[in-house]
Amino acid sequence: MAHQPVNNYQPTQPEFLDEDIMALFATKESSDDEGKWTLFFDGSSNALGHGIGAVLISPKKQYIPMTVRLCFDCTNNIAECKAYAMGIRAAIDLKVECLNVYGDSALVIHQIKGEWETRDQKLIPYKAYIKGMIEHFEDIEFHHISREDNQLADAIAT
Repeated sequence: MAHQPVNNYQPTQPEFLDEDIMALFATKESSDDEGKWTLFFDGSSNALGHGIGAVLISPKKQYIPMTVRLCFDCTNNIAECKAYAMGIRAAIDLKVECLNVYGDSALVIHQIKGEWETRDQKLIPYKAYIKGMIEHFEDIEFHHISREDNQLADAIAT
């Protein structure tokens, strides 16, 4: 992004009040999840443009939304990887040690977990970069969720 600055950039200040969010999806937190942060991520690539979004949620339910408009052409899978990497980088910067990661991209989640092989040559560097960041965490778990359960990150990315 630093190599492709946008000349007419105007920062947005979205109103994102935590108290307006009742629930992302119904789950019962186990005692193992107590003290864990949560990350939801999503990438969007369509005829109107490309964007990535992530929401980092603290154990005290404070929501930290992140969004970036990508100013270059990319596939949806690359946008998903970039969204994931952005969320992970933010968690590392906040010195998060335990993290639950949720995404609606089966490809990204299963490749990071090592369950699926990465065949697309364009995705291999992203996977290597993300794998390197995972080592910063004491405990990290990956979960594939449906698109309906990832509406918040999807709205931010879109």
